[in-house]
Amino acid sequence: MQRFSSIFSQILQLFSRSEFESAVKKHQTEYASKGFSSWGHFIALLFCQLGRAYSLREICDGLACCEGKLKHLGVSEPPKRSTLSYANKHRPWELFQTIFGHLYSKCQGIATNSNFGRKKFKFKNKLYSLDSSTITLTLSLYNWARYRRAKGAVKLHLLLDHDGYLPSYAIISDGKKSDIAVAKILKFEKGAVLVIDRGYTEYDWYALLSLQGVFFVSRLKDNAAFTEVTEKARPAAGDKILSDRVITFDNQKPDENGKKPEFRMIKAWIDGEQGIFTFLTNNMEFDAVTIAEIYKDRWAIESFFKAIKQNLKIKTFLGTSENAVMTQIWTALISMLILRYLQLTSKIKWSLSNLVALLRMQLFVYRELIAWLNNPKEGPPQLAEIPQLSFKFSY
Repeated sequence: MQRFSSIFSQILQLFSRSEFESAVKKHQTEYASKGFSSWGHFIALLFCQLGRAYSLREICDGLACCEGKLKHLGVSEPPKRSTLSYANKHRPWELFQTIFGHLYSKCQGIATNSNFGRKKFKFKNKLYSLDSSTITLTLSLYNWARYRRAKGAVKLHLLLDHDGYLPSYAIISDGKKSDIAVAKILKFEKGAVLVIDRGYTEYDWYALLSLQGVFFVSRLKDNAAFTEVTEKARPAAGDKILSDRVITFDNQKPDENGKKPEFRMIKAWIDGEQGIFTFLTNNMEFDAVTIAEIYKDRWAIESFFKAIKQNLKIKTFLGTSENAVMTQIWTALISMLILRYLQLTSKIKWSLSNLVALLRMQLFVYRELIAWLNNPKEGPPQLAEIPQLSFKFSY
């Protein structure tokens, strides 16, 4: 009978140990490690996220209960609470950021050939959503994360790749960092389509994206002052596209040739929202319905933030230092990539909540991972029957 390692062990095979050790050397994370390896630290934090061990005690005791199976994970013994706490505070969080990048590259290749994700659009341009989510902190405990007078916070800025709905890039900043300030430092490939909300409104940045060959789709602010240049197409009677016009903004300076950048304003009736929405884009080629559908797909990044906060440990933290918070957020993002990878690999459509719940109960079960993903209701292979002991009682 074929024997398998635990499901947790098979998940860890997604990470190349040679790449991991290269990242360890790059960030020098073994310095003053006190015998607790970076790999062991990584396993403990993944167990926190995937096994829902929500405290240092639960992590250490949970791994201790599986001590006989830890050798399959590449560690010899579970960590002590003080050791894990020290590592969270002092081991550079940049290690986990690098590991996130390695795993994203692997997931990206699978997402390109998968039916999971963006197949509703016919265009071949890469589609991304950019948004942020604030994670509130208790100021008395996290005094380095001052956000308001009596509140602390960090902000997760995320770029979501709609091929597989993968988190492709993240920046973790203090709560005061504006969305547009982060957006300006990001680089996008030529031809990419970026979906953003009105929090990123800055007309000069829109013009810069146009010069870089990057398309955007957003919503127009209600108080925007603009001048209509021309009407692209007059909508047919009964059409959900109410207008499609080319405009320039009144308060935007012209270029050296005296010409202002032109943008496209589309008004459309959205059935699900039962209202009229005004979209803004610099793409003059896509039809108006496609522009409206692209913005509608922006809801995927809102769903991502909701999913990571509901299913992983990202709202409460194992330590109060900045390094501990950053480390935990990055391992939560790595865990989301793992879950997306499993969804992309499986032949059945898993909801994220069901996958997290069932995976938690199967982490240390010895069975083939892909077989479980494709048929989770089937039990593990039966072990050979152990002959029963027979007892004779004399009276």
